[in-house]
Amino acid sequence: MDWSMAQPLINDRNKPEPMKILLVSATSPEIRPLLSQLMFNGSDNDQITHYRFRNAAVDVLVTGPGMVATAFHLGKQLHASSYDLAINTGICGSFNESIPIGTVVQVTRDFFPEMGAEDGESFLSLEQLGLTEAGSFPFTDGKIVSSGKPSSRILASLKKVLGITVNTVHGNDANIEKIRKSAEPNIESMEGAAFLFACKMAEVPCIQIRSVSNYVEVRDKSRWNIDLAVKNLNKTLGEILKEIAGKK
Repeated sequence: MDWSMAQPLINDRNKPEPMKILLVSATSPEIRPLLSQLMFNGSDNDQITHYRFRNAAVDVLVTGPGMVATAFHLGKQLHASSYDLAINTGICGSFNESIPIGTVVQVTRDFFPEMGAEDGESFLSLEQLGLTEAGSFPFTDGKIVSSGKPSSRILASLKKVLGITVNTVHGNDANIEKIRKSAEPNIESMEGAAFLFACKMAEVPCIQIRSVSNYVEVRDKSRWNIDLAVKNLNKTLGEILKEIAGKK
């Protein structure tokens, strides 16, 4: 037998499988700058596109805005394919003006503050209503905690924050003050907790990375800076991917 011919087959067989990463965003403009750094490898439909980056296979899922669209499309994709890591990314609003606009943060805990019932001036959570048990999976003390721990110096350096996921972003002074007192959030989005919920239920390691585009206040777009938030977000994402996707 000519072992010079067989050796490459042995090497290929022993070569580790590339890391599989799922990048999830509500809209394509939020991650468009990053996609230019990836090698296009085909698409399945309007939601899922395949790329290669260094030693990693990167699938990009654009769900559309909101927790319902995120939960549906992400659940469908996690059923169809397996991943080593899922990353939810996008812009967000900050409740804390000590976090400058354009800052990239890691949302390590997130939850649904609207999920429950009003009782006059009070709010009753699902646990208080007796609809769920305290601490039932995937919640920990009422929050969903991210589970991904990729080896990344950049990720470790990001500010860790508590997020809330809402159907209606806050823009009323009384409601903003109420949610500040009741939930003490750092940021809000319309998708984060739905992403974490789906990943935890599917047992897929997950992280959420967002960039602050505006402060949570009465709507004033003159104080927003979406371009800066998107620029910083994609730069940071690219650096994290370089660290976790292996060398060329």
